[in-house]
Amino acid sequence: MSEPDGADDGWPSGAEAGFIDPVAMEDDPSELFAGDTGTLDVDVRRVLVRLLQRRFVLADKSPAQWRTLLENQQLIESRLHDLFVRLVVDHDRGIAYKQQVRSEESDVPILLKDDPYSRAETLVLVHLRTVFQRERGTGETSARVDIEELEQTVLTYFDPDDHNLARGQREIRNAVERLAKDGLLVEESAGRYRITPLVEVVLSTGKLTELSQWLREQNEAAP
Repeated sequence: MSEPDGADDGWPSGAEAGFIDPVAMEDDPSELFAGDTGTLDVDVRRVLVRLLQRRFVLADKSPAQWRTLLENQQLIESRLHDLFVRLVVDHDRGIAYKQQVRSEESDVPILLKDDPYSRAETLVLVHLRTVFQRERGTGETSARVDIEELEQTVLTYFDPDDHNLARGQREIRNAVERLAKDGLLVEESAGRYRITPLVEVVLSTGKLTELSQWLREQNEAAP
């Protein structure tokens, strides 16, 4: 038998019960878009997307995202692991970056494609790494290069029979643009660049030694 209209069913209503009135799904503040089933806060999602979009997250360049990353590192790592991607956080250098997980024991799908540097980019990178290592060895906290010095040094590794100087300079300047975009260089004034600690991550000491030896052999073999 149904209760008459207005009958008291013994339950207090609304605020008296300590409950919150139901909210329509489209008004739910935790939903960032229609049909959103994600569970991460918006700031954490942005850091995760940033990691997938870019090669690095830098503490000095993006302090708010860096702080969010450290506060939610385990959660972000878990989401990346679901994609067979590893998170590397270098606290000393203030750098976070991702690595593709590879395994000989299991068939791991590859999400991150290798985007190797061109010959000119590699030559510029070797010079930057050498300068950075030299300056740090003398106690300097930062290292800088001028575009003219960079061109003069890197051009010595180009084919001596190629007399198209303008083309070589253009290749080097394009290489500098890409490395700056990747965060390895910061232009402080026209033609004057600061080398960032990322250069140590991209080019290890062992790899630098190997490449430098190869370049010396190429120069010695040149007529």
